[in-house]
Amino acid sequence: MPSFPHRPPLSRRGIIGLSLAAAGSGLFGARRAEASTGASVTVGAGLPGVIGPEYGGLSYEKAMLSGRLFTQSNAELVGLFNQLGPSLVRIGGNTVERQVWTAGGRGGTAGQIAPADVDALAGFLKATGWRCLYGVNLAGAATNATSPVLAAEEVKYVVRALGRSLAGIEIGNEPDLYASAGYFPKVTWTLQAYEALWRRFRDAVVAANPGVVVTGPAAAGSVPAWTLPFAAGERGRIQMVTQHYYRANGQDPASTAAKLITTDWRLHTVLEALKHAGWAAGAPVRLAECNSYYNGGAPGVSNSYASALWVIDFLFTCALWEVSGVNLHGGGRGAYTTIADRNNEVVEVRPQYYGLKLFGMAGEGTLLQTTINADGRNLSAYAVRSPAGGLSLMLVNKEPAEDVEVAVSLPRAATGARAVTMTQLSPGAAGPSLTATSGVRLQGAGVALDGGWTPEPATAVPVRGRSLSVRAPRLSAVLLTVT
Repeated sequence: MPSFPHRPPLSRRGIIGLSLAAAGSGLFGARRAEASTGASVTVGAGLPGVIGPEYGGLSYEKAMLSGRLFTQSNAELVGLFNQLGPSLVRIGGNTVERQVWTAGGRGGTAGQIAPADVDALAGFLKATGWRCLYGVNLAGAATNATSPVLAAEEVKYVVRALGRSLAGIEIGNEPDLYASAGYFPKVTWTLQAYEALWRRFRDAVVAANPGVVVTGPAAAGSVPAWTLPFAAGERGRIQMVTQHYYRANGQDPASTAAKLITTDWRLHTVLEALKHAGWAAGAPVRLAECNSYYNGGAPGVSNSYASALWVIDFLFTCALWEVSGVNLHGGGRGAYTTIADRNNEVVEVRPQYYGLKLFGMAGEGTLLQTTINADGRNLSAYAVRSPAGGLSLMLVNKEPAEDVEVAVSLPRAATGARAVTMTQLSPGAAGPSLTATSGVRLQGAGVALDGGWTPEPATAVPVRGRSLSVRAPRLSAVLLTVT
């Protein structure tokens, strides 16, 4: 296995700079201040993290292709994607290993992927402007259900049908779990065995489709033992390092809403290791499958208002660690899905959708350092400088019973600011609830099943030179656009 490149040790100045940036951006919690009457945020210099195109995406099981969820005629799903997009959808998941390319199939058949299924996906992508990270079966090689030749044939059709809507090809799903899933014997399934099989598939796919983007390894975990050595060994063969991440088991009683909105220290460790994997491969890193809690999420938690607040912190945290994008997994009526569907019809816009939407409204650009003094309150702040020089500031107040008046120091003088706020209130309730599964509003309006959204006008916020003050209501997120 070839060694992977590493970066030289940081200077003391570099370490201090990163520490301040992480602490101020909610990575290590807010710093305590002497005063307790409010909070302050100072926006400073630029950081390495960038929010680029297609950053906040979605992920679905490949079985949904034969189920025909993704069609140009699915107006409601098209509308909801359009409200978020354009971005990137990943088609993969556990069911990718149970879908067999059937060139002569009629389509709409469980366990098969036929040309008509891919054509339907192509129409959906064209209608939404989204692109696709497309997964192909690898584990099926254990029973000869698939082969490198069959994978190459499927990708050839996908390349032709999707055209510019194809972002890349993912070969297999969570190969680090193939032994425990029963695909291969535990005694023989090693990283080396996986790489040998993966290369056979990858080489056949590329030979039949020159120039196609290939990603991997799409591991469930095991970053130091699996993803990092794979990235180093396959440098030049992959154009993106993909990894999966969930905070914890959705079936664990400890997977609560209160836990979800606290700092996830394990995430920081994983993201630090993924930075090394990206350096090893010389390629960007993407969390191609992730969400709050795995096993479909925690009911009453992953589909609660807590997920809307969590996803904003999660997306910005990944960007601060230089991840190039994320794909929130879902589909069907599982607790963690962003858009719930039944029988291919949209049935619910989940709270998490609102957090993803508000994050996207912050726009693309370079992340700026934000230093917080919040007297121990659960408050986070993130700043984005657009390519044109504009500034967006996101404040997430996760305090259950306290509005916070935030004094903001800007990096330059401004002429004005406008605020868009995400809140929650159930009928008859006196205040917001972290565990509510409905009642979320973005600037006073909900998002309809067809993606329709008619918000109230953004709220004007007075600015005095380089200073402004804004109230962040309890359990809310406030996006400031500064001009």
